[in-house]
Amino acid sequence: MAPLSIKVLIVEPGAFRTRFFGDALHESAPLPAYQAAAGRTRAGIGDAHGPQPGDPAKAAAAILGALDSDRTPLRLPPGGDSVDALKGHLDSVRAELLAWEPVSRDVGFDE
Repeated sequence: MAPLSIKVLIVEPGAFRTRFFGDALHESAPLPAYQAAAGRTRAGIGDAHGPQPGDPAKAAAAILGALDSDRTPLRLPPGGDSVDALKGHLDSVRAELLAWEPVSRDVGFDE
């Protein structure tokens, strides 16, 4: 996209004090089939409103700053909780990659 002067930025935010978990949230009725997968998350949403660590104004400024930068990153994870989660994910992906590297590399034609 850069040759077209279009910048791409994937924003992966942490928890911010917005209305997202407050009065702007409209939940559907819970489905028993999804209780094991999403039940804990649904239950915790009500407690998540108010103590979120992120300041939305600072996040907006960080996003605009990244877009104004000469070297806009592909990903920006505003919020310490987002940085921690992304680093944990990357560590997990790296560990799995290293564990399976011999198998992954052993798929070429035999010489």
